[in-house]
Amino acid sequence: MSAATTNAALRPTEPFPLPSDLSLVRRLKLLLSFSRADLSVSPVDEWQLKSALLAFLRNPPLSLSLVQDSDLSVSRLPDLQKRRRDDPVASGILYVRDLSFLHPSNRKGDDGAKEMTQEKEEEKYLQWRSSLVEKLAGIELNLKGVMYQMSVEIPAFDDFKAMKKSWEDFYASELVSIRNPVRKIAKRPDTILVRGVPSRWFAETRISSKASTLVTHTIFSALGKIRTLNISNDDEFGASKDGTNKGLISGLNCKVWVQFESYDDFHNAMKALCGRSLEKEGSRLKVDYEVTWDSEGFFRNAQYEPAQTKLEERDAPVHGSRKHYTPRIESDHRKRFRD
Repeated sequence: MSAATTNAALRPTEPFPLPSDLSLVRRLKLLLSFSRADLSVSPVDEWQLKSALLAFLRNPPLSLSLVQDSDLSVSRLPDLQKRRRDDPVASGILYVRDLSFLHPSNRKGDDGAKEMTQEKEEEKYLQWRSSLVEKLAGIELNLKGVMYQMSVEIPAFDDFKAMKKSWEDFYASELVSIRNPVRKIAKRPDTILVRGVPSRWFAETRISSKASTLVTHTIFSALGKIRTLNISNDDEFGASKDGTNKGLISGLNCKVWVQFESYDDFHNAMKALCGRSLEKEGSRLKVDYEVTWDSEGFFRNAQYEPAQTKLEERDAPVHGSRKHYTPRIESDHRKRFRD
């Protein structure tokens, strides 16, 4: 079965198996923002804020009893004394990882379970996600007389429909800006960028802890036919703006550009990667990477940047004077074909 066929038949609650004992598991990620709903100036208690929100999530009407303490993080924003009254005072991230209650086979007495298609199940998941966001947006939490109002949003890299609309609008605007009607050819993306994946999961076992091109190519080939890829360290991923993460070891995470042979493979890969976590058999770690499409033409730009050899470095311009450089193709042409 091809990768495109596998992606088309994938249900939203089913894991997507990958080589090297990896799998993509569906989860919901929500970005939270907390603002004061009263005139209080008391300090923000992160633990109380998290406890109150967990109690609200686990009890009716939401009844998300399977949300773990580790699935919710709340952090106070810095420099609260410099913020305006309407500005957020804390932020948070909520993960809903157990979505088994959405699977038709897990509901007793559901006669339509067997008739539930992949498209219907996907639509049901999106409806549930929208409903949850609406219920959470604007709620007020009372912490011993201090009121906080919460706002909720879905990350852009977790919303496949919004992502698809962004690249369609991008290339449509490029098409309109081209004045020459002969050059007006519709373009579509073919490259994805995945950030924040552990380098050791993409490395050759017992050989190195650095990501291997061969292993990475094998893993992403399960999503579609690859034309080329590039791997580099991603030390900036997850780094806090206040610099508290500066002590992290370099090379723990990597980012991967993957260019697919066709738009269909790119499209299916984006759909499979959006809204999922990366898990490895035998590990409790759940990697919440970020995925987006390449709008800057990474491989296209790299193609026109010639690698600088030692000879070119020696002949580099000094004090503003530039050496004449003859392209290699032309010099070879003169050597082989002389008049």
